Amino acid sequence: MRPVLLLDLVGLTPRQVTPDRTPNLHALGRRGSLAPMGSILPAVTCSAQATMLTGTLPTDHGAVGNGWRDPRTFEVALWRQSNHLVEGEKIYETAKRRDASFTCAKLFWWWNMGAAVDLSITPRPYYPADGRKIPAIYAWPPEFGTEAEAELGPFPFFDFWGPKAGLPSSRWIADAAIRTLRKERPTLTMAYLPHLDYDHQRFGPGDPRSLRALQDLDVVVGDLVAAADEAGAAVVCVSEYGIRDVSRHAAPNLALRDAGLMHARSTPDGDVLDPFGSRAFALVDHQVAHVYCKDDASRAEARRALEALPEVGAVLEGDARRDAGLDHPNAGDLVLLSEPDAWFTYTYWRGAGAEPDFARTVDIHRKPGYDPLEMFLDPALKLPMLRVARRVAQKKLGMRYLMDVIPLDAGLVKGSHGLVPPDPADGPVWISSEPFGPAIGEPDADGGVAMTSVKERVLGLLERG
Repeated sequence: MRPVLLLDLVGLTPRQVTPDRTPNLHALGRRGSLAPMGSILPAVTCSAQATMLTGTLPTDHGAVGNGWRDPRTFEVALWRQSNHLVEGEKIYETAKRRDASFTCAKLFWWWNMGAAVDLSITPRPYYPADGRKIPAIYAWPPEFGTEAEAELGPFPFFDFWGPKAGLPSSRWIADAAIRTLRKERPTLTMAYLPHLDYDHQRFGPGDPRSLRALQDLDVVVGDLVAAADEAGAAVVCVSEYGIRDVSRHAAPNLALRDAGLMHARSTPDGDVLDPFGSRAFALVDHQVAHVYCKDDASRAEARRALEALPEVGAVLEGDARRDAGLDHPNAGDLVLLSEPDAWFTYTYWRGAGAEPDFARTVDIHRKPGYDPLEMFLDPALKLPMLRVARRVAQKKLGMRYLMDVIPLDAGLVKGSHGLVPPDPADGPVWISSEPFGPAIGEPDADGGVAMTSVKERVLGLLERG
């Protein structure tokens, strides 16, 4: 098998690849192939990665978003990492079945824990019993991560997510991939570079800060391509979605609560959404929301309440949900799509006294929905870094504390994703050092590449490249 470097460049679109702004990416496409990639619904990280890994849609692999309500326990969870949650044979399982000598390194791609790969690194904090969160990575085998951090320094966890999220996380992952290519020489090296996504959501894709992030990504990719060439590895770059400008937002759970359908439990630390007591509630995910309903009557009432929101573009159920590739028990009884210039916030409470204690913190697991406001420091704080320093001091002294620096103003968010774009140039992209032909196959009739075809195209490059 020929070695392959598979890069996930989150948020990159065909329109952004130009000779002046992204010369390395443009040159890679000229050398081999470049084409728009078809989007799936929802156009979010966990669903897109599961589709590329398995070659199937959420109807089959079950990753209907970045999180969902478990159909057996009714518990809500986002950003779970177990590879076993994705149904179907993944690319590294198929390659190993076809050739026992195949090896794989999976660096920060999602669905990483328990994956049938030889080497892996993924973010995984420690959660001691006293409530602290200690930033850390999970690696397998453990020494693979230990040696990487000894050589590269600790993984910059706070640059991977939160108000500081940015280029250092992509740079570290890229350096880990280069180290892996040189020292471990796996057949397939997979690396996930996240930083472009952050400023695009904060400021919108056309903002100068977002364009700078695009140029930074191109420099990092240039280093990776040089290392792949040195190792004799082919390169494939993919992305998951494109980000579009947004100017408004909606809170589906507030609409459901006002309709008497969503229930929140009053606790000493604020209101907490109650999935067991609710007749209907929404798990929001950027521009898509899964709405889980108790019965047919609740579903009908929820549909009426949600269709009245001007930011809602469509409500899918039944055949429409199936046609969208979301006919799976994990999916909501209703699937809510926003208007193109809008997104959904998870907010379900009214009034400052009712907000849960995690609302103003970075807490990706307790919030019943994705919260892009975790990428901002609250502009209402007069001295936000002083607040951060005080909280860090409390942490070091062993005191209880909340890193309560995250704003609640959804109007700060200027970019989002989740919908299928009307123009493929604004969706995900395929770029490879290999031209279309015998190894990776030909483009589709419309000149693009289906996301469901990524698995077989990469397998073809491994086997015939």
